[in-house]
Amino acid sequence: GRVVAVDRSRRFLDALEAGASARGLANIETHERDLDEQGLPDVQADGAWARWVFAFVREPRLLLKRTIGALKSGGTFVVHEYVDYRTWRLSPRSEAFESFVTEVMASWRENGGEPDIALDLGRWLPELGCEIVSERVICEVARPDEWWWEWPRAFVAIGLQRLVDLGRVSEERAAEMRAAFAQAERTKGAFLLTPAVLEIVARKK
Repeated sequence: GRVVAVDRSRRFLDALEAGASARGLANIETHERDLDEQGLPDVQADGAWARWVFAFVREPRLLLKRTIGALKSGGTFVVHEYVDYRTWRLSPRSEAFESFVTEVMASWRENGGEPDIALDLGRWLPELGCEIVSERVICEVARPDEWWWEWPRAFVAIGLQRLVDLGRVSEERAAEMRAAFAQAERTKGAFLLTPAVLEIVARKK
């Protein structure tokens, strides 16, 4: 078999190609494409998988239709997308951190995306000729001394700078948000909930 991988980021594709080369795999074909501007490669696949893609495109239903069109009859589609981004919460509770989450969501929507796109995908898939095989919500609990915490820590650092660069958050407010997260890391018993992801497994009729 073979894998056809599509991503807008050349950096991610480079990492995939380097990993494949290190493992001696020659059956992975990569395509650098902006899925808002270009279609999918011309394939008839046995299966497709997408994670955190539909939340960032301007026409997610059109992309979903194209994805299903690239599947053989009976092909499986697995998708992981956010269903309730506001579940990203800190304990102890933090108004500053919740404001950060609100600004992240607003910045996506301002660029034509939709953070909670899984609420739509679960409805569109049957409309576009797929049967739902399974659905489950994925939401993790992370504490500062666990490896789960590394992703939120990195995202907060990068995300806050992005919000400042976009002019959505002032440097002073960003410092408050940064301090709130750092305080949680130092608080005994602190934890966070990750943004809720919906996993949908569907089959093309």
